[in-house]
Amino acid sequence: MQFLEVSMNIDPADKLITKDRIEKYILRKAFDMSDEPGAKPYLPDHILYRQKEQFSDGVGYGWIDALKDNAELHVTDEMMKNPKPEWGSDIPDTKEAYWYRTMFDEHFPPQCADTVVRWLPTWSNQTDPSGRAISTHNQKYDEKK
Repeated sequence: MQFLEVSMNIDPADKLITKDRIEKYILRKAFDMSDEPGAKPYLPDHILYRQKEQFSDGVGYGWIDALKDNAELHVTDEMMKNPKPEWGSDIPDTKEAYWYRTMFDEHFPPQCADTVVRWLPTWSNQTDPSGRAISTHNQKYDEKK
């Protein structure tokens, strides 16, 4: 309860991202021991202050790139032009998504496909699960802040 009270009493302006304050700054600062001489840090700075990543990118870009490259080997342009009729209107729009869909079909009976809902945030037109596909990933913070 005390944690909620403290967090709710923080000025909302202090929670905003600025040029000098990355996301989750207040939480990160709570674990930053650089202001205390001789104190052993909880986390190395390169971890404490690294950029947040989308959940799917947390495994590392090498893995994500390898999956995309592997999908290129398994899915042809011809396959993309002629998706399986049983997929109806839920047709994958990338070779990676197509490859995942074929693996799903290999492991589950057809009726299972009706139980799966693809989550896409309403604020984004991206279907690529990687955060790198979203323009704000590498966008600099507003210099005026």
